[in-house]
Amino acid sequence: MTRREINLVILGLMAAMFLSSLSQTVVGTAMRTIADDLHGLSLQAWVTTAFLIVSTVMTPIYGKLSDLFGRRPLFLIAIVLFLVGSVASSFAQDMIQLAGFRALQGLGAGGLMSLPLTIMGDILAPRERA
Repeated sequence: MTRREINLVILGLMAAMFLSSLSQTVVGTAMRTIADDLHGLSLQAWVTTAFLIVSTVMTPIYGKLSDLFGRRPLFLIAIVLFLVGSVASSFAQDMIQLAGFRALQGLGAGGLMSLPLTIMGDILAPRERA
């Protein structure tokens, strides 16, 4: 790969990681308002917890599956799951649905946080990784 291609790949990987991190931060900050709108103040912890637990559990699973099936297909699957979960979350009618959709989003977020680091390790020489 040329230096330009490597830079474009790294830019795309960083954008995916940024979106996953941004999602966690924005929803955490706006959770009180969201819970008030959906009349589920007592269930607000489930929304954050569902996302974090599922993304944490999926991180090592993505690592093993990417060893078996390749990094690129799993990274694309993670992006699709994250986007589907994001869109579905915007249509949630109550807090239970929102927690479920955030769990679906967490399925993708686990890959968006771990696979970019693995992909960078694959395309960069050890001397260039820092």
